[in-house]
Amino acid sequence: MELPKLNFQETFDFKFKKDKDKFFIYDLVRKTYLLLTPEEWVRQHWVHYYLTVKAYSPSALITEKKILLNGLTKRIDLLVTEKTEPIILIECKAPQIKLTEKTFEQTARYNSIIGAKEIILTNGLQHINAYYENGQYQFYKPE
Repeated sequence: MELPKLNFQETFDFKFKKDKDKFFIYDLVRKTYLLLTPEEWVRQHWVHYYLTVKAYSPSALITEKKILLNGLTKRIDLLVTEKTEPIILIECKAPQIKLTEKTFEQTARYNSIIGAKEIILTNGLQHINAYYENGQYQFYKPE
């Protein structure tokens, strides 16, 4: 399977397996192999980033949590917590998906339920970072 090189300085040590004609990637948070989709490839980079570079515990990361938004069940991609408080909401898109105002608004709507201080919208190649302060999002470039 041909996977794009994503925009991370670090190289991560992923575990893969193949079953019939499908590829799977090991998720360190859920401790299981997941179907390797383009979106999952992006999510697993962020999982490895927070576990290895930022040294978070696997219990501080929540993946694919269900939320209720306007009566509809949605799933957030990744939530970083500290002492169970939501800190960073990460919405992952496949690398070929363009990040637009519409995709950012989707992430902001999810965060209206979650209440994280920061959100990251990413397709693995491009990352949009924003802090939520005084009722609005302030965009920033991380160092």
